[in-house]
Amino acid sequence: MNEHTAAHRPLIATTMGDGAGVGPEITVAAALDDEVLARSRPVVIGDARRLRQAAVALGLTADIAVIDNIANAAFVPGRINVIDLGLLPEDLPWGQLSPIAGDAAFHYVRVASELATAGEVDAICTAPLNKEALHAAGHNYPGHTELLAALTGTDEVSMLLSTPKVKVIHVTTHIGLIDAVAKIEPGLVERTIRRGLTAMRGTGIAVPKIGVCAINPHAGENGLFGYGEEEGKIAPAIRVLQAEGEDVHGPLPADTAFFLAGRGDYDLIVAMYHDQGHGPVKVLGIEAGTNITVGLPVIRTSVDHGTAFDIAGKGVVDVRSMIEALRQAAEMSQARTGANPAEPGTREN
Repeated sequence: MNEHTAAHRPLIATTMGDGAGVGPEITVAAALDDEVLARSRPVVIGDARRLRQAAVALGLTADIAVIDNIANAAFVPGRINVIDLGLLPEDLPWGQLSPIAGDAAFHYVRVASELATAGEVDAICTAPLNKEALHAAGHNYPGHTELLAALTGTDEVSMLLSTPKVKVIHVTTHIGLIDAVAKIEPGLVERTIRRGLTAMRGTGIAVPKIGVCAINPHAGENGLFGYGEEEGKIAPAIRVLQAEGEDVHGPLPADTAFFLAGRGDYDLIVAMYHDQGHGPVKVLGIEAGTNITVGLPVIRTSVDHGTAFDIAGKGVVDVRSMIEALRQAAEMSQARTGANPAEPGTREN
């Protein structure tokens, strides 16, 4: 690919994640991947020294090039452009919880958010951060989703997990199960489904078929299980959307819903709480799974796995999820601008 052709690919601010985890390794490997480079122009927000250490761990040769701003990035084979925040010590141990790494991970996301909201990049793709390290550094967010909502001034967002077999959007995420059930109400369910419909249409599905999970086993079995949550909290939202002509079904028993989605009956499943959606996704496709934040003013995708401290720095991490996250960030960017991947986009160096 020549420099002119590369200039037509979306610019993706790629955060390095927690420097003590596998984030630096998957960032390096994905930024050098031929498929990624054919579709996008990744610019890493992180620490150049740690990325060089990650390249050594992986046995890869890479030109880790420090740049001051996006305009100075050059996209040639073997080069990784890095906005170097220089926040990590040279001797940071791999695989150990570190408030320093947690603080650095926060600032990588902050800078990426600033670049995206300023229109200097087309999307954000994030490597995993460690929530305990983030909190130890004084940044009290449950995860990337809530952090990016705060940084962009967004009141409400949804987490959408995407795999080749099933896509799931969550009504609630990082709160306890009892709190999740209390929080669920028709307005929140309706808004979540609407965000899911918008996301699916953004991928080219004109009339998405949506399956909405129940809360209780067997969708409450006509009042035998639970306290009428399906009828009181979920069904009203479904009826509103059906009246508008949307192809929305439920409340469905969750076990049946995911089986049907896995065989292709639904384009998207709406899960009521974290584990209801995450469990099936991790069984059906974590290797190529991605996490998309729906409702932000900017595009954000991420890997669907954690920092994997047990294998960090060993050069054995599976990089497929990061590659897929970058691919989806590029695809969503092109869909938003209406640009064809093979034709000039709206942003050039």
